[in-house]
Formats: sequence, structure tokens, C-alpha cells
Amino acid sequence: MARADENAGKPVRFVLSDRQRLAWLRLYRSDNIGPATFRDLIAHCGSAEMALEMLPELTRRGGTLKSVRIAGSDVAERELEAIERHRARLVGFGEPDYPPMLRMTDLAPPLVTIKGDAQIFQRNCAAIVGARNASLTGIKMTGRIGRDLGQAGFAVVSGLARGIDRAAHEAALQTGTIAVLAGGVDRPYPPENVELLAAIEDGPGASITEMPFGWEPRARDFPRRNRIIAALALGLVVVEAALRSGSLISARLAGELGRLVFAVPGSPLDPRAEGANMLLKDGAIVTTSAEDVISALKPLGGDAVTPPPRQYALFEPEETLSLPPDDDQRARILSLLGPTPVDVDDIIAHSGIAPAQVFLAILELDLAKRIERHSGNRVSLVPAAS
Repeated sequence: MARADENAGKPVRFVLSDRQRLAWLRLYRSDNIGPATFRDLIAHCGSAEMALEMLPELTRRGGTLKSVRIAGSDVAERELEAIERHRARLVGFGEPDYPPMLRMTDLAPPLVTIKGDAQIFQRNCAAIVGARNASLTGIKMTGRIGRDLGQAGFAVVSGLARGIDRAAHEAALQTGTIAVLAGGVDRPYPPENVELLAAIEDGPGASITEMPFGWEPRARDFPRRNRIIAALALGLVVVEAALRSGSLISARLAGELGRLVFAVPGSPLDPRAEGANMLLKDGAIVTTSAEDVISALKPLGGDAVTPPPRQYALFEPEETLSLPPDDDQRARILSLLGPTPVDVDDIIAHSGIAPAQVFLAILELDLAKRIERHSGNRVSLVPAAS
């Protein structure tokens, strides 16, 4: 069982047992288990071990006859051993080392791998992102902003990419920086930043990833990484970005999470400035120095990140296993879904079905890969194969 800190007057803190950590890892590494699905499975089944047992039946009730791949204990044990050999650690949602800012988001991964000084996640963070083929002016501006943010007490978050990301990390090496990886903790990208990553992890900084150990990053993994970059920080600064760039994805995600978005203006003649200039037109905060960022973020964060007074309901609850919806209820819920994401609360209101049955039907349909999850507790039908 998860255990609480017995010191009176202190916030409740949870630590996964070795058995729980193994079960959590097996569940999260099984087919079609994302953060929201994981959370719902724990809430419904009561524990990861029970969820693993119930996965085949829940998937079948969702409307598929295909067998679900469940990660084996041997596979999970090997990953845990590899993480430990790499001098990293697998941290569960709500454990003391889990980043508080990430924990406050609705799609927070249940498990992350961290290497380095996890205390940095307790500090106020500011993210800096931008073009990989950055200009010399952009690199200098990034260095100036990164150094000044670090001296003001902020940890600098970025994605370890070439160009602006690298300049941001280098500027904050001495004060503390966080590298968010798109692959496994042992598969940093690009290769030329391996030494930089080692310097980050050996200093007052850290790396973090939700991907499995040994995972080689693919193109579709970088937007997932950008989600974590945005979540960790109180605000995100875009220095240079083309109109079609991952930096704009990060800015959009930051806005959706309620983070402040900053942009450094650039020449209208430079394609690398088009994205940042567009953000300014859309309401981003004009940034010509770190002071623009500091003055906007200081009132939001105080002296340090304050964890929420209560943990999110992810640790094994006492109430479990609501009655499953019947076929008519599932059909009614499906009739309300389409390709446009809708809020689950709206489904409850329009269907007249009890919330517990709606949430369970959504979980079953998700496991059967018939719906897609979206931020803000929204879902949509998976498009039919052409």
C-alpha cells in the first residue's frame, strides 16, 4: 500500500512500494494506456494489479475482440533494473520527487524517469524554446535571458534540441536547468548534446522523460515532450520559431494549461521570426529581456512552487468497481460522440446516465481504441479507417 508521512502538521506524502511500482510500470507500458486511461483504471479497479487482471474484460466490453497486450513482469523488472544502473529513478505521480507543476495538469503521466537533482522541480521554472537553426542574435538573446532568469532564482526548462534549446541550457548550467527528453533517459537527441546533458544531470539540474528506457525518439514523440515542457513552467518564452514549428506547439500547449506565453520580436524579413511575431499578434507578452519574464511570473509563483493542498485521486482508492453500463447505455453514449471532441460532463448531462457508468463506458471504449482522449476531459470518436 502507499504510505503516508506520519509527521504531524506536514503535507501527506506517498511512496510506492516496490510491488506497486512494478505493477504501475506494467500497466503504463501495456497497449493503449495513456495518462487519462491509467488514472481511470486505478479509480475504477482500485489498484494497478487489479487493473492488469481486468484489462482483457474491460477491452472486450468496449467492443473489440482483439487481445490486449499486457506488459510482463519480466519486461518491467528489466526496465527498472536498467533505470537504476543508469543512475536514474522511476517516480510515480504524487511521490515526493514528482514535479508539482506537472502534477497539477490533467494529462500528467503517472510515471516519469528522472536523472539528476529532483529538487530543481520544487523551484519556479521558466521554459525557453525556439528554432534549431537559430541565428547568432537569437542565441545571444537566449543566453542573456537564460542567465538572468537563473540568477533571479528560476530553473530554466527546455528540450535539449539544437539552437535555442541548447543555448538556454548552457546559460543556466550553473544555476539549474531541466532537459525534457523525447526518448528514453538513455537515448538523448541529438547526439551532439550528450555531453551537455551529462553536465545538466551532474550539476544542480535534471533530465525528465515519460518514455521507456531505451526508447529511440520518433517525430511524433516530440509533441509529447513539448507538453511536459509547457507543464513544468509558469511561463514559456519563444525566441525564434518558424510558422510551422514545434515551438509553436509548445506555446499553444502552454496557453491551454494557463501558462503565460512570451515571445521575442524579430525581423519581419527573417522566416525564423515569423512564429514569434505571430504569437505577439495573438497576445503573447513582448519580451526584450529577462525582466519582462520575471516581472510577469514572480506574482504567480511566490518564492517556490506550492504543491496543491490535496493529492489528485490516483493512489489506490477504497471505493472500487462500479456497475458496468448495459448495452443500451453504451449505445446512447456512442450516439452522442463524433469526430469533434466533447466534454464528458456534457455527455453525462445529455444522456441522463449516472456519471459512474458514463466514465466506465468511456474507459471501455478507450481501451478498445474506439475513442480518442483530449485535454480538458474531452473525448471524440476515432475516425473510421478509409
